[in-house]
Amino acid sequence: MMRRALILVGILALAALLAFPLRASVYGVVIVPISYLLWALGLFYHALPQIIWWVVIAILILYMFARSILPDIKFPRRREQYSMPARGQVEQLSDWMHKSEKGVYNRWLVANRLGRLAYQILVQRDSGRPRSFFAPLDGPDWNASPNLTGYLQAGLQGSFADYPNQNNPFNPPVKTPLDHDVRDAVEFLETKIDSSIR
Repeated sequence: MMRRALILVGILALAALLAFPLRASVYGVVIVPISYLLWALGLFYHALPQIIWWVVIAILILYMFARSILPDIKFPRRREQYSMPARGQVEQLSDWMHKSEKGVYNRWLVANRLGRLAYQILVQRDSGRPRSFFAPLDGPDWNASPNLTGYLQAGLQGSFADYPNQNNPFNPPVKTPLDHDVRDAVEFLETKIDSSIR
């Protein structure tokens, strides 16, 4: 307790010693700006009609009164932007299959996903041993037709840029490996998945 009193006395003594030498600085840095601010606020207050101040005070009182009576009242907020829900891989593949008739890019996307699935089935059949993406999609009891193998390898190892865009009506349609029936590829891979599960 005595120590705190001594500290307080020391602070007051230091303030008293510095008050006289620093009075000009304090006056210029603190007193003048505060006085100017109060003077400007006074001018602003007197410039507006009294009725405006009464309306502002009435609105503030009504707001506080409403908040005290209805504390759970919720004021309208800014409308949140709607975001599309995340889509799974199966849903995306289904969407690409529906769009596959409209362009080579969507056909290649479907072939790419099915080619990756065929690659994963073959890796699983090899007990997870490393297998090159560019190795032929073939193995024991695989028995895929040449057209189906070409389709899956075109999706896995190729690019949509390898095939011409056939949207031009003046060019005759060119047959590509991506024109293979998707249902045939899906049914074939389903049989291989079933056999690998057994």
